[in-house]
Amino acid sequence: MNAAAMQTVPDAPIRIVARAIAQRPTAPASLATLCSTCHLKDLCLPCGLTGSAVERLDSLKFARRRIKEGEALYHEGDKFQFIYAVRSGTFKSILNLKDGREQVTGFQMAGELLGLDGLASGKHASSAIALEDTEICAIPYAHLTELAAVSPDLHLALSRMMSREIVREHGLMMLLGSMNAEQRLASFLLNVSQRMKARGWSATEFHLRMMRVDIGSFLGMKLETVSRTFTSFQQQGLLKVDKKHVKILDLEALQRVFDGPMQ
Repeated sequence: MNAAAMQTVPDAPIRIVARAIAQRPTAPASLATLCSTCHLKDLCLPCGLTGSAVERLDSLKFARRRIKEGEALYHEGDKFQFIYAVRSGTFKSILNLKDGREQVTGFQMAGELLGLDGLASGKHASSAIALEDTEICAIPYAHLTELAAVSPDLHLALSRMMSREIVREHGLMMLLGSMNAEQRLASFLLNVSQRMKARGWSATEFHLRMMRVDIGSFLGMKLETVSRTFTSFQQQGLLKVDKKHVKILDLEALQRVFDGPMQ
């Protein structure tokens, strides 16, 4: 598994009215930035698009919202209306289990998309919680599909976006089913490293916004096992850890841990 395993143009653009998200505490603000000029365009929905496809994306009218640390962008069971692009900050996606526990299913950072879990049933299958103060773009899915209907390139971009979700789910199944604790944590850290590098940030030194209990939930590991594995990596000289701040001292050695024999 790759270590990184961790979608007839209307006469007038659809407007997002305040009542569409009136249940949320923060009112939407009008956007001053177009998709084509956004600093995250090479990571987000416009990635790979050119010409008329990008121009059609620029015709989208969508809202920008700020979500404070600990607040929910949407809850499991909420009506699906928007795809959300993360402009800044980090989210975690969670499922509420019958016994009251939370199962973390993913972490999303700037340039990544949220909300695709609502496509199947018209309701969100998970909740998205901000791990820090964040900002998102709320893209109306109905308008996006109207644009994709007359733009093959945009239609292909949407298909790729959905395919990435399928690949991510399969990757998670392999992660939980065939790797030991060290391989799981190595995979997670390598994934974060690659995502940081793609955003022009340091690939070897970063701050983890999620708590270790969340990492454990995502990786199928107990909190004690996560802490013990972090300690083991430090003793091996792979990492230097100060609370949530991680410095990878030997990226190649960490990759070798991940590449080790599957159990």
